[in-house]
Formats: sequence, structure tokens, C-alpha cells
Amino acid sequence: MVLTSHEKLPMELKYIQYEHGLEGRYLPAIRALISKDLSEPYSIYVYRYFLYQWGHLCFMALDPKDSSLVGVIVCKLEPHASHSPPTLRGYIAMLAVSAPYRGHGIATALVKRAIDAMAQRSADEIVLETEETNIPAMRLYERLGFLRSKKLHRYYLNGNSAYRLVLLLKHYNLDFATDLAVDSNGSEL
Repeated sequence: MVLTSHEKLPMELKYIQYEHGLEGRYLPAIRALISKDLSEPYSIYVYRYFLYQWGHLCFMALDPKDSSLVGVIVCKLEPHASHSPPTLRGYIAMLAVSAPYRGHGIATALVKRAIDAMAQRSADEIVLETEETNIPAMRLYERLGFLRSKKLHRYYLNGNSAYRLVLLLKHYNLDFATDLAVDSNGSEL
């Protein structure tokens, strides 16, 4: 099925939280979908690292006709000691939506579910990296309140640079907030 951005989805998609029992059915589809879109090649171990420990923070969008995978977000939540006091930092590691389904709010719905799940678990902030050339992703995250915190030059294996984006969920001191407006060269964004 190929949809134009003006066409509506034929029916409501089903959004579900990843569970370990779904690995056999969905892990190959998750890997295939993500490998089509993201510039980094990930081994099966990277997927399992995230999905085994933080499956409760990973969500899938499924076509209700056949339960095929349409979109996925993979996240984690851990203490982050570089702040004083340490924070609980959420991380969006991977987000992908099948090309025919883009432009229908699926990525936004997946990110919102992940943000809500991390906020419910007391996350202080959520971070991610995205290629500076990925304008649709930058727009999506910035529309949801993420701020560019730093530019990461030649961050990806393909040589492309990235931006680290941060969504602050809790109040921080003013010095930390000021640091967010400075890139890795000390230049204001």
C-alpha cells in the first residue's frame, strides 16, 4: 500500500508496547525497518540490549489488518551521573516508520508514547541524536519541545554530523539551561 500525505490511513493503527514474547514475531521486522532508515548498522545484540532491558519503553505501530509492523521506537532510561546531582535520563535510540505510512502522525504518536512512559518513571530529561540533514526528524522533535543542545561533528559512520536534542522534563538550575544553548564548539545555537 502506498499512501500520499493527503490520504488518510485506511483504519486506525494499533499501538502496542514491546514485550519479550513478541521477539520471534517482531524483532526481524524491527531490524529490517530500522536498517532501511538509519545510517548506523546495528547488530542483533544492540537491539536485544535495548529491548530486553527497556521493552516497557519501546513501542510499535501495527497495521490492524495483518499486525504487520509499520513503525517502532526503541528507548532506554538510566541514571546519568554527569549532572550534579545525577539525573534520570531517557534516551531515544531508534525511531522508524515505514515509508508508505509517513506523514500521518505515526512517528509523533510513537514519540509521545515514549515520552509519557519515561515521564511516568520519573525521567528528568530525554535525549537523542539525529542527523543534521534529517529535517523531518528535527521538525518532529522540536515541535514536541526538544532543544538542540550540541552539534556532533562527523558523528555517524557515514561522516554526517548530528545534533543532540534534549527534552527537559523537570526544572533545572539556570546554569544547566544556559549550557543547552551552546554547541560543542562553544558557539551559541
